[in-house]
Amino acid sequence: MYAMKPLEVGLFFWAEPDAAETMKNVVSTGVKAGQLAVDGMVKLGPETEAAWKKAIAETDFHLVTVFAAYSGESYADIPTVMRTVGFIPKATRQAREVRTREVIDFGAALGVKSFGCHVGYVPDDRLDPDYDDVRDVVRRICDYAATHGMTFCLETGQEPAKELLRFFEDVNRPNVRINFDPANMILYGSGEPAEAFRLLAKHVASVHAKDGDWPPKDQPGSLGTERALGQGAVNLPRFIQTLKDCGYQGTLHIESGVHGEQQRWAYLKSAVDYLKSLI
Repeated sequence: MYAMKPLEVGLFFWAEPDAAETMKNVVSTGVKAGQLAVDGMVKLGPETEAAWKKAIAETDFHLVTVFAAYSGESYADIPTVMRTVGFIPKATRQAREVRTREVIDFGAALGVKSFGCHVGYVPDDRLDPDYDDVRDVVRRICDYAATHGMTFCLETGQEPAKELLRFFEDVNRPNVRINFDPANMILYGSGEPAEAFRLLAKHVASVHAKDGDWPPKDQPGSLGTERALGQGAVNLPRFIQTLKDCGYQGTLHIESGVHGEQQRWAYLKSAVDYLKSLI
């Protein structure tokens, strides 16, 4: 298996129908490590596991994390995110917990040691009944992941770092970690990425490389706009220096919101080259 370096540049990419073709495209960008995202429409089972296991082995690729996304989620704006994403919506909470276990099983079959997802907007009021319910879902997922020797990485962005840290501590599981996305902090208006990373650094297992602009001040409830690496407000040179100053040695996975368009691979290759030049 490929031996990763400190601050290894990888890709966050989606599980598309043809595993071999997807992995061919991924490695064409110049990376040998990454995170595989599984949306709610992907049928999981022995056939899917075998196809991805074969494709990963043939490309000598190091799969760091499997991520789950769920059917019915929408990132149209902040109110929609609050209603539809993660484990907050009561109507889908049980089904999504079941699907989460399936994705964890899939990752374990591929030899992956980390699972991640957006848990949704955690209420800032601990007396909100959804707070305890979502915390308990996360605890159960952590415990299930632990049976496979896996961690559970909470994705950042929808809460300020202090609120995420409080929730993290309330979950109180030895295998809970954080996947830090600097652009999400900006897109949701949650806080300056470098400062947030410093607060969370000791719990961070993996990092996304993504860029974006702050939400427009005259449009309450709007999300910010994702940008190409280096063209948004993240200030990637400063952010990467912060990673180094904090002693972070893990991976940086380029994430693009583009999903399913063939031309994205050319952009991702240029993004890989740019990020490597900064590191």
